Amino acid sequence: MKQTTIPSRSEVLESNKWNLESLYKTDSEWNKALDFFSTMAGRLNNFQSALADSKNCSSVTLADCLDLYSEAQLLAEKIGNYAFLKKSGDESDAANLDRVGRYMMAASAFEASVSWLIPSIQAIDEKKLLSWISKPQDGSTENDRFENYRIWLEKLIRMKPYILSEKEERILALQIEPSQTPRNAFSILTNVDLTFGTIKTDEGEKPLSQTTWSQFLENPNREIRKQAYSQFYSVFDSHKNTIAALYTGSVNQDVSQARIRGYSSSRAMELFPDRVSETVYDNLVSTVKAHLDPLHRYYKLRKKVLKLDTLRHYDVYVPLVGEVKRKTSYNEAVSLITEALSPLGEEYTKTLKNGLLNGWVDRYENKGKRSGAFSSGGYEGEPYILMNYKDEVLRDVFTLAHEGGHSMHSYYSAKNNPFMSYNYTIFEAEVASTFNEDLLFRHLMKTAENDTMKAFLLSNRASDILATLYRQTMFAEYESLTHALVEEGTPLTAEL
Repeated sequence: MKQTTIPSRSEVLESNKWNLESLYKTDSEWNKALDFFSTMAGRLNNFQSALADSKNCSSVTLADCLDLYSEAQLLAEKIGNYAFLKKSGDESDAANLDRVGRYMMAASAFEASVSWLIPSIQAIDEKKLLSWISKPQDGSTENDRFENYRIWLEKLIRMKPYILSEKEERILALQIEPSQTPRNAFSILTNVDLTFGTIKTDEGEKPLSQTTWSQFLENPNREIRKQAYSQFYSVFDSHKNTIAALYTGSVNQDVSQARIRGYSSSRAMELFPDRVSETVYDNLVSTVKAHLDPLHRYYKLRKKVLKLDTLRHYDVYVPLVGEVKRKTSYNEAVSLITEALSPLGEEYTKTLKNGLLNGWVDRYENKGKRSGAFSSGGYEGEPYILMNYKDEVLRDVFTLAHEGGHSMHSYYSAKNNPFMSYNYTIFEAEVASTFNEDLLFRHLMKTAENDTMKAFLLSNRASDILATLYRQTMFAEYESLTHALVEEGTPLTAEL
């Protein structure tokens, strides 16, 4: 899809957008679901007095309550996913922002209204609760009512030290909506309000955006790379104090949330639910920092191959193997990915191919659309993928394979687990996606038409390793340092 300008959302073909009808066929249908969701807290509150009597509360009462709670949470996920996806497709559309706002208000009100529930469950004698959810050794069906909640309740018991009183949980629930402000403001600023202009190329003026930026950084013409880099970052630099304030607000919220709940740090709070030790985090950072030699050798090689006196950051993405021009249409990318992932079986590839071609993916860039790529799978509805696909960028084929891995992970997890325990941790999530990328790389290497293409692929793969290992670890260290500074009493500023 060749672009000389960035189209508006209305100009994008429907066949190139995701089909959200697996969630709701119309906005009107979504509105009715939201109205119904708003009544569910009142129905749940009918259980409050019975569950508050922790000594006499019966397993039947708890199971009945959890059935309704699960139904409400499933509906909330479905409503929220639809609103989030609509907004991601065009953040400049006031109707999309209104929809997300109404969902957040309803979700916050729901959580505040039923804030008594989790503390009440945790007040039940732990031995009694464990006996209700344990699997009978004699094969009886006595505890089948808790089959869909067993894992969720086990996790809830583990979280007990950090769950507060009903009133305190209600206060925190009321903060859900306002706590989204830094994230939402940053998203609107960077995806809607910031404009980056155009770049003059041999093919004429081309739009510079968060999506096309990477394409310019791969251009063999150093002056084009330099101009794109400088022009792109000058826009962010002109808003650096606003961005710093938004980031500071996000960090401060993390820190205050951890302190309120009694965690030793905000990092400990984030890692605890996934059972990841902080030593794992520290070991990753220290190990990567102790082995920077391969990275430095890579940059020296890049400087030498590109014949540069000084290597700049706008020089680190351009391919090392001359100018290899390859265009891969979206449909061709799907075919390549299907072939590459054949070791995962026919069911896997058939399901993924059908999804990628028929409504899972929002394919191309448009004005107001969120930058980058993501997979957003829910228990109901398709595991949707946002892309900003460009035919000229081979990296985007890998991104599509990557997000397809996430979506298939979500697809199988929803297919094989009860709703209350189908979500997987971020620690596990990247396995499926990066494995898909590696299968694609091996397939492309095997079928490469010549040695130049093989060298080009190897060059790209080296850059991918840098991004996945070194850069992501750098981000992790940065986050750890900024949060630690605030926790130690040092305020964050743009300069710091």
